Amino acid sequence: MTNSNTPDIQKAAPAPTTTPTVSANTALGWLHTAKFLTTAPQLHFLPPLVVPEIAFVGRSNAGKSTCINTLTQQKQLAFASKKPGRTQHINLFSLGKQGVTDAVLADLPGYGYAAVPKQDKIRWQQVMANYLVTRENLKAIVLMCDPRHGLTELDEILLDVVRPRVEEGLKFLVVLTKADKLTRAEQNKALSIMKLQAGGGEVRLFSATKRQGIDEVAMLLWQWAHPVEPVQPVDAPVAVLAPPAPES
Repeated sequence: MTNSNTPDIQKAAPAPTTTPTVSANTALGWLHTAKFLTTAPQLHFLPPLVVPEIAFVGRSNAGKSTCINTLTQQKQLAFASKKPGRTQHINLFSLGKQGVTDAVLADLPGYGYAAVPKQDKIRWQQVMANYLVTRENLKAIVLMCDPRHGLTELDEILLDVVRPRVEEGLKFLVVLTKADKLTRAEQNKALSIMKLQAGGGEVRLFSATKRQGIDEVAMLLWQWAHPVEPVQPVDAPVAVLAPPAPES
C-alpha cells in the first residue's frame, strides 16, 4: 500500500529542439532587410559585434555577389567588380526588422584570380585565414563553388583552416552556384561529390537564373542566425508532498 505522504517525484521535461522552423517567406523577408554596415581593409577595422555573423567566401567569379544579391533581393547590395579579385575589403551588412540588428552578413573578397599581384594574394589569404579563425561572433561560413570546376586548391586550404571551428560547432554550407549550367544528372553527381568533400557541412545547388535553391539557403541561414537555446534541466527532482490522509 502506498503511503499518502510519499513524495510524488516530477521529472524535468526534456530540452526543446535547437533547430527552429521558419517559412521561406519569413526567411527571405528577413534577408531583404540587409543594409550596408561598414567596410574594412584589415581585421582591426571591423567593429566588435555580439550578433551572429555569417561569412560568404569563394573564388573570384564563383558567383558570390550574385548569390548575396539574389538572397537579399537587392540588385547592388554586394559589389561585383568588373575586374574579379580587385575588391579587397571585408564588407558587413546588417540584418533585422524594425531597425534592430539580429545578425550580420560578411562578404569576404574573392580569391584566386590570376590578374591580382602575388603579394596581394598572399596578404588577403592571411587576412581571410585570420578572420575565419579569430572572429568571435562568426557562426557560419558559406562557401561558393562553381560545380563545373569543383573545389580548387585555395578552396581546399580554406576548408583546412576552418575545419577545427566546424568540429567545434561552426555551421558550414557549400553553395554550388550556376547550377543551371548543368544537366540534372550532372547536378546530382556534383551534389554527391561535394557532400563527400564538405566534411560534414551542408551542400545546396543554387541558380539565380532558375531560382533554384534560394528558399532552402534562405531558411538555413535564418535558422543558423536564430538558434533556440535549450532549457537547462533541473539539477534535482522536485518533490511534491501530497496532503496527509484524513484520520479515521
